[in-house]
Amino acid sequence: MSKNIRFFSIFIIGFSIYYFFDLFYFKDIQSFSKGVFHSKAIAHVIAYTITLLPLIITLKVLFPKKIILDLFSINKSVMKGFLPTFMATFPMVIGYYIHFAIIKTINVESLFINTISSAFFEEIIFRSFLFGTLYRFTRLGFLSSVLLGSLLFAQIHLYQSQNTMELIEIFAITFLGSILFAWVYMEMDFNLWAAIFLHFFMNLYWEIFNVSENVSGNLYGNIYKFVSIILLIGIVIYHKRKNKIPFQITWKNLFIKTREVQS
Repeated sequence: MSKNIRFFSIFIIGFSIYYFFDLFYFKDIQSFSKGVFHSKAIAHVIAYTITLLPLIITLKVLFPKKIILDLFSINKSVMKGFLPTFMATFPMVIGYYIHFAIIKTINVESLFINTISSAFFEEIIFRSFLFGTLYRFTRLGFLSSVLLGSLLFAQIHLYQSQNTMELIEIFAITFLGSILFAWVYMEMDFNLWAAIFLHFFMNLYWEIFNVSENVSGNLYGNIYKFVSIILLIGIVIYHKRKNKIPFQITWKNLFIKTREVQS
């Protein structure tokens, strides 16, 4: 019992320090870095990297003998994360090309921030740390572990609109999207690159085609996204069944795990 109290206390304190550090200093660090390097993209990466320090320290306090790449789940195969998500999101490219125009003027730095940088760092924070740490190293099940991260992930996207109905749609879509990213990360052998690339491709196609001003989208935008999600789920299920790999999620471990996680 005392071991669990220590773990959750350090986890909560560490994330709280990160949360307020990010809330109050992210923009200042970004602004300062932009002034030094004259690049919004580089400043974005630097601000994220510095504000991540409390999470890195938290994990090293909890697991002093483990390497940080393993704790963040980025020591797995990049290609195994890339290929299935690239194939699964291909319907978005085809569908968006048919129904939407390509953006004529693309700001490269903004595109980098909204695709590569955001996908990488958000998956590190919300899937690897908030979900992965709880699911991999405690007895909490999938739903118990994914709730906090998904609520916060949905909350940070509410800046995209002031309309009440759109805000509800944005919250629901990003909340469910967070659960999907967590499922993909977990069922693909805790390979965070799978969630990163899925996040990246979905953001990329949404950015380069004139789909919608925010994540709530529209009919065709959401139809092709939904098709890609179904295809990805099918690819993951097929791969696991073909190779006789047991699924992480079962009815027995939705809330509390009954067996150790192999990660």
